Amino acid sequence: MKAPLLAVDGDSFAHRAYHALPKTFRRADGGPANALIGFSSMFLRLWRAERPRAVLVAWDTLTVPTYRHVEFSGYQAGREFDAELLDQLDLLPTFVGSWGVACAKAAGYEADDFLAAAAAQEEAAGGRALVATSDRDAFQLASVRTTILQPVRGESPARIGPAEVRERYCVDPSQVVDFIALRGDPSDKIPGARGIGEKRAAELLGQYESLEAMLEEGRFAAEAEALRLYRRLATLDPSAPLPPLPDAEPDWTAAAASAHELGLGGLERNFQEAASWI
Repeated sequence: MKAPLLAVDGDSFAHRAYHALPKTFRRADGGPANALIGFSSMFLRLWRAERPRAVLVAWDTLTVPTYRHVEFSGYQAGREFDAELLDQLDLLPTFVGSWGVACAKAAGYEADDFLAAAAAQEEAAGGRALVATSDRDAFQLASVRTTILQPVRGESPARIGPAEVRERYCVDPSQVVDFIALRGDPSDKIPGARGIGEKRAAELLGQYESLEAMLEEGRFAAEAEALRLYRRLATLDPSAPLPPLPDAEPDWTAAAASAHELGLGGLERNFQEAASWI
């Protein structure tokens, strides 16, 4: 069986790395390096474990609002990132791209949208996809051909397919966006339906199958348009533009050279070691 495509949420991994490693890690120019080092280490472990046919790393564009921010002013309201994290988020796409790894970043799209597009494209071609992210919105992508790899501190990633989505939330992957609309999403500041928590949202979807069916039956009449909006906000966009994704292994020698330029000697050695992997 052909190896899967690996699609990585770059921002999700960078945030985890930044908060996990000491801020004393610095580049040759004195700038912060903990997110760069941590992201690269996670990437190396994931690539070695999965040996994908190709990798796509997806990135947010923080300086331009998406349609979600335009349609709902409260979307992700109040999010603030440390200046040293933003510094590294600016560097990471170019740094990762220098490894010969495909990157996707475009105004108006979130990293999750590129993950959805990559999974859809790979499935349409008859392949399999691995989607590596901490964002549970991606559970809507789980299928017989797409598995979510959810990072677990100190352990191998949890593998989330349709059965695991049902086990966790008592809904199918196709119902995840309706589930989010009803329950809400505190991380994205999506309010959800008044008085509806996780358990009740799952019960309602078990009864009606979809949010739209509930609304057509007259449920949540006063909130109907808001709930439809929340559903749109939670739905990942599979039409996000992707770069070509031919079969390709990262250029570990080039990665080592980029790490050397930044003064990250330990990471340089890790990439050099990766070049010898069989």
